[in-house]
Amino acid sequence: MPREGYHPNAFLADFRNVKMGLKARTIILNLLEKTSANTMEIANKTGLPYSVVLHHLKLLELKGIVKRKGGKPSMWMLTGFGQKRLG
Repeated sequence: MPREGYHPNAFLADFRNVKMGLKARTIILNLLEKTSANTMEIANKTGLPYSVVLHHLKLLELKGIVKRKGGKPSMWMLTGFGQKRLG
């Protein structure tokens, strides 16, 4: 059962869901719920290091939760796949 405070799609099956990873993915997913952005924009807006953002975006892409669109730099957006927030 997901703990309160984390985005429902931050929990990834087949991965160790450590607190720092859950927190980083929650921050990234919360931003992508509002707007699509490239990796650098996400890093700048969230305060997370670029490499951390890219790592988690690739994990989320692997699970079909986010996708990239366009050339370089790619714009990241939610796919609509996965759990929805309640309320």
